[in-house]
Amino acid sequence: MTLSAVIDALERSLLTVAYLALVSTDMNASGLSRPRPYRMRARAEAAAETRRRILRAVLDLHLERFHDQITLEDVARRAGVTVQTVIRHFGSRDGLVEAAAEQATSEILAQRSAAPVGDVDGAVGNLLDHYEGWGRTALRLLAQEERFPQLRVLADGGRTAHYAWVERTFGPFLAETSDPLLRPKLIVLTDVFTWKLLRLDLGLDRTGTASALAGMIRAIVGDGRRP
Repeated sequence: MTLSAVIDALERSLLTVAYLALVSTDMNASGLSRPRPYRMRARAEAAAETRRRILRAVLDLHLERFHDQITLEDVARRAGVTVQTVIRHFGSRDGLVEAAAEQATSEILAQRSAAPVGDVDGAVGNLLDHYEGWGRTALRLLAQEERFPQLRVLADGGRTAHYAWVERTFGPFLAETSDPLLRPKLIVLTDVFTWKLLRLDLGLDRTGTASALAGMIRAIVGDGRRP
């Protein structure tokens, strides 16, 4: 092999080594800069859990205090996070309340939609499941709706949802009645204030409250069960 050929071979070898080294460096740098999938999942799960804790803190505090007595500091302290974390997730106090309302509405509608249709005992059981968990919160909200437009919107939404629940759950009775007042009667009998009167003011236990409600409903719809 001539000297020129040897030099050419060495140059090609050096170029190859340099290229491979460059590719290896780029691949390593890419690997370092790109988050691992499991780390991304862990971060997303942690963020979702933080968001849940904050929303639960808002709902719990609204059960204990009036709307204007709750600060972002209170929410952050209850959730175990900083105020900056709350703001990063929800933007503002109004955004936080709106998100909490959406969360509560989603949970409530899922539970109330499970009520059996045309079955008084089943309907009352479903209703009491809801009021035992959310009744006090609803009462506190209703006591403040005239003072806070944001809460008035929530209260109106709750009323609309309750009317729709009555129409669906007692639909078979409403379809065959000749009483034009049956719908408003059912709305009143299943209202949160009727539950409050029986359960909280008169001190009936859940069984007594269920019996009283079912008896009053049967008195206006008949035997209480439709196919």
